[in-house]
Amino acid sequence: MRFGFWEIILIVLLVVVLFNSAKIPGMMKNLADGVKVFKKEVKEKPVKKPVAKKKTGAKKKATK
Repeated sequence: MRFGFWEIILIVLLVVVLFNSAKIPGMMKNLADGVKVFKKEVKEKPVKKPVAKKKTGAKKKATK
């Protein structure tokens, strides 16, 4: 489904009315900051966790 010119204008007007035009720039700034942080975290190498060593001692058998 493709949106026409009038549908897009209607959606923009509804967003402006619902969210107040003063709040929209702040919301866009927060969204952009979130995207930047997400990209930064994705690019960083994951920290390797140390592998737990297995015990190599002989197991004791239970006696009755």
